[in-house]
Amino acid sequence: MSAFRFIHAADLHLDTPFTGMSALPDRLRRHLQESTFAALGELVELAVSEAADFLVISGDVYDASDSSLRAQLRLKEALDKLDDHGIPVYMIHGNHDPLSASRVRLTYPRNVTVFGGTRPESAIAGRRSDGAPVAAVSGISYPTAAVTDNTALLFSRDPQSPLYHIALLHANVDGQEGHDAYSPCSLNDLRNSGYDYWALGHIHKRQILSESPWVVYPGNLQGRSPKETGAKGCYLVDVSEQGEARLSFRELDHVRWSEAEIPIEDLHSEEAWKERVEEKMEEIRDRLAGKTGIVRFTFTGRGPLHSMLQSGRECADLLLELQRRESLAMEIDPSWSSHGIVWPAGFKVKTGMDLDRGRLVREDSFLGELLRYADKAGAAPELRDEVIEAALAPLMEHRQLRRLMKSLGSAEKLDLLERAGELASSLLTEEGRREGFGS
Repeated sequence: MSAFRFIHAADLHLDTPFTGMSALPDRLRRHLQESTFAALGELVELAVSEAADFLVISGDVYDASDSSLRAQLRLKEALDKLDDHGIPVYMIHGNHDPLSASRVRLTYPRNVTVFGGTRPESAIAGRRSDGAPVAAVSGISYPTAAVTDNTALLFSRDPQSPLYHIALLHANVDGQEGHDAYSPCSLNDLRNSGYDYWALGHIHKRQILSESPWVVYPGNLQGRSPKETGAKGCYLVDVSEQGEARLSFRELDHVRWSEAEIPIEDLHSEEAWKERVEEKMEEIRDRLAGKTGIVRFTFTGRGPLHSMLQSGRECADLLLELQRRESLAMEIDPSWSSHGIVWPAGFKVKTGMDLDRGRLVREDSFLGELLRYADKAGAAPELRDEVIEAALAPLMEHRQLRRLMKSLGSAEKLDLLERAGELASSLLTEEGRREGFGS
C-alpha cells in the first residue's frame, strides 16, 4: 500500500447564531458569528498547505437544518477551492443538517462525495500525486434529524481489499453523558468491524477512544459556547506504507472559550486580588498568541477575601472595568482580532471562609455531622441525587426550574452539593461566633 495523508474534521456547525451573547460588544459579537466560517477557511488552508490527499467531514456541516443561503455559499466557496487544488472531500450529514432538511440545494463541485442515508456507501480515495488507490472511504448520513438505530452495525469491510478502510459515522459511542443518543453504538461494535479508522462526529470534545483500530472524535472546528472550552480543530492523519497511522491535532479556532481558576489563599487585600486577576488575563492573552479569548474566572480556596467576594459588588465592578479596557482596545486598534483580545465573560465565586474544615469534619457537633454527611453524599451518586431532590422539592412546581434540574449533569449536581455545604458551614460558623461573642 502507498503512504498517504488525510484530514479528519467534523461538526463544522457553519452559521452558528451564538444566541445569548447580547452582552458582548457589537464588534466582538460579529467576530464570534463569523468564527465558524473563519475556522472553515483555516481547514481549507491546512489541507492545501499540508498537501492532504483527501478530507473527510463527519457530519453537522451546518448548524441548522434550515441552513442559510449564506452558509451554503461559504461552504461551496471552500469546496471549490479544494477542488482547484485537486483535494477530494468525503462528507456525511448529521442530526443538525440531515438529508431531509429544507434548504437550497447548491451543486457541489466534482471533488465532493456526500454519502446517502439508507445504508453505508463507499468510494475509493486515491493519492493526489499519481491517483493510486489508497483507501476505501465509507459513510452514512442522517436521513432525518433523529437516528436512534445502531447504524455502526450496517458497515461491512471488504475482506479481500488491501486498501486502508475508513468509516465516517456521526454517533454517540458508549452513551456519552450530555449528548443525544443518536446512532448509539459501543466501542466494541467499532473495534470488531474490521475497519482501520473510524472517523467520528457528534461529540464536540476531542477524544481518541482507541488506537487499534483508530476510533477518533476530532471535536468541532470552533467552540460554540462557554461549555466548549480549549483548542478546537481537526486531525491530520499520516498513514504509512505498512498501514500505520500517526495523528497530529491542528488548531483551527478563531475564538477560544476558556475557564481559569484563581485561588485566594495567599491574597490578603483587594489590591492583590485585582492584580492577580489582571496577571491571569495577561497569561491567557500570551497563551492565545493572537486568538480572541472569552474566559470565565472562578475564585477558589479559603481566605480572608471570601466575604468580600460573596457580596458580589467588587466582582461586578472589576468585571465592568476589565471589559471597558478590552472594549477600548477594540475601538483603538482596527486589527484587534489578531492581537489577542481577552474578554472576561464573568466571575464565579467558589470560595470558603478561612476555617479548618478538616478539624470541623472530625468534631462531634452538628456542623461536623453535616459536613460528614455532605462528603458521604458527594461520593455516592444515588444519595447525592436523593439529597438534592429532597432539598429542591418545594421548587419543583416551577416549570422552568424543573426543566433546569433535569438537565444537570453529575458534575453540576456535585457542585450544587458542595456549595450548599460551604454555605451551611459559613452560616453556622458565623452564628457560633456571634453566640460566643455575646456570652
